[in-house]
Amino acid sequence: MFLPGAPDQAEIAVGGEAALCDRRGALYFPDLGLLCVSDLHLEKGSSLAKRGMLVPPYDTVATLLRLQAIIDHYRPRIVVSLGDSFHDGEGASRLPSQMRLDLSAMMAGRDWFWVSGNHDPQPPAGLPGDTVEALAVGALTFRHEPSKKSPTGDISGEIAGHLHPCARIVQRGRSVRRRCFAADGTRIVMPAFGAYTGSLNVLDRAYAGLFRADGLIAYMIGASRIFAMPGAMLRPG
Repeated sequence: MFLPGAPDQAEIAVGGEAALCDRRGALYFPDLGLLCVSDLHLEKGSSLAKRGMLVPPYDTVATLLRLQAIIDHYRPRIVVSLGDSFHDGEGASRLPSQMRLDLSAMMAGRDWFWVSGNHDPQPPAGLPGDTVEALAVGALTFRHEPSKKSPTGDISGEIAGHLHPCARIVQRGRSVRRRCFAADGTRIVMPAFGAYTGSLNVLDRAYAGLFRADGLIAYMIGASRIFAMPGAMLRPG
């Protein structure tokens, strides 16, 4: 079904906080002035090249250009990069000088948080910003890997990444698979933002226990708009 309002955004609530899912793969909280992106995997191309897997070395510049456009659009006071910002622990040190300058310019004048990921547990070398294991902002908690249910129920207000969610639907005999924001009102798992990142279906067992069975909605990222698809419409694969 189509969402009301701007076609390239979806208005949602998580942990009681209003947010916008942006079709470019970012999450924006207007009342907080906070922009969140996840799994940039900067310098993945150069990381693969070190292991003899040669790919076009344009992933970092493509990712940063998209990030710059979103920052210019929302002009956030706070930016949270939700882990795996770099593809490996030395990724920041391999940033070409111009890209380092461009990234530093994006960060200037705002609070910037690097959440530690499994690919990049240490602070990015030579870059400003604060590195944290997790970040609490009001009723929200930002972390890289989603938590399992607590003994007292769901963990409300959690924003996580790591799993690179996508969703698949079949309509009129046609299969469509797209990256998505996966949410159930209490938490959201972000799509991967990086240019060279893959995706994992939200029905995969890696997501088991993360969402309420009757509450899952996949906000699928289309070519020009976002589509909200209830869990009952989703298919594996």
